[in-house]
Amino acid sequence: MEPRNRTIIVLAIVLLIAGAMFTSFGRSLFALNTPEVVLPDASLVPGDSSGSGSSSELYQQVSVSPQTAPAVVATLSRPDSYYRELTVETIWEGGSSSTQVQVWTDGGWTHSRQVRPSGVIRHDLTGSDTLYYWYEGSSRYETAPADERSSDLAQHIPTYETVVELSPEEITDAGYELRGDLPCIFVEVQSPDSGLITRYWVSVDSGLLVSAETLEDDQVVYRMTAYTPVQAPCPANAQFQLPDGTQLHTVGDSQGQNGG
Repeated sequence: MEPRNRTIIVLAIVLLIAGAMFTSFGRSLFALNTPEVVLPDASLVPGDSSGSGSSSELYQQVSVSPQTAPAVVATLSRPDSYYRELTVETIWEGGSSSTQVQVWTDGGWTHSRQVRPSGVIRHDLTGSDTLYYWYEGSSRYETAPADERSSDLAQHIPTYETVVELSPEEITDAGYELRGDLPCIFVEVQSPDSGLITRYWVSVDSGLLVSAETLEDDQVVYRMTAYTPVQAPCPANAQFQLPDGTQLHTVGDSQGQNGG
């Protein structure tokens, strides 16, 4: 065999081996990512607080415990624009009452419409520093100072972000759970002063509180549920105006009045 042909054959063999090695190892080398924390998907089973699921070499699921709950909750964020409906129940021995609430949020404004058990309808319109409230059918309204928690208070729901400020000693239980078929982060908190227990279920999909309970002497005295689908962004025809016709905000207009 001529030296030139022998050289060509050797080079072909070398290239063939190199190509095989790249096929075997090159993809994994180029695809390697830095591990990051990911939240579980809807395949979680009820009561699973381990954060287990389909494993991956490239990702690490974080388990939720009383020690890690504040950090995990801190990774969640609410959508800037959405519409949803929720139910708030007050429960006592021998009876209960229920309030239906509609909520529109957009551009830093939140409008809630509550149908109370008596049939009276109350509106609350919250901006950055002012809360406007009135009753349906009246053209008069009142105002009050507002802060970042005023919108939740107007809806009669707890502000779940307060969990971030708690010490692990105040958190009695935490994990991943399904609530109303929604995958959620679950956190249970006991007040050292009143002894009341508050439970939060926050959707890992929307970042919104989808359920909450308050227990007194092991009895549920308050319950909030919001299992219907969230509409995001907020519908374009949502109204952010006072009963006298004053328009405070228009959906999609981030330059609206600031509530002051």
